[in-house]
Amino acid sequence: MKITPVLFLDRIEDSLAFWIDQLGFCQGPSVPHDGALGFVILSRGDAEVMLQTWRSVAADAPALLRDGPRVAAGTSLFVEVDDLAEFKARIPAERIVLSERVTFYGMREIGVLAPSGHVVVLAAREPDAG
Repeated sequence: MKITPVLFLDRIEDSLAFWIDQLGFCQGPSVPHDGALGFVILSRGDAEVMLQTWRSVAADAPALLRDGPRVAAGTSLFVEVDDLAEFKARIPAERIVLSERVTFYGMREIGVLAPSGHVVVLAAREPDAG
């Protein structure tokens, strides 16, 4: 299992120098949104953090923002698991706030609302994604 924090913010570009120049992370896959970065994966060794703009969340997964931001403190967790079906079978349907989907980076995922208000995205690599 691997857990990655996803930090939600207004503008990714304002944070890149901190993560890259000061902390030594490398920029990985990114997705543009409205003429700027909407999502980016940053890594350094085994450490990883994802940054996503609130506007990108609203466009990509509006259910997470229903009735205003549902994500506690602007943070969620991305948890990479071996078998998504195993976890999905144990989670009550009313807790699933992001329906199952396959992402551009080859992960099958669902978003689950934890009792704390944090969103936990459970994701398993698609077999043919490499």
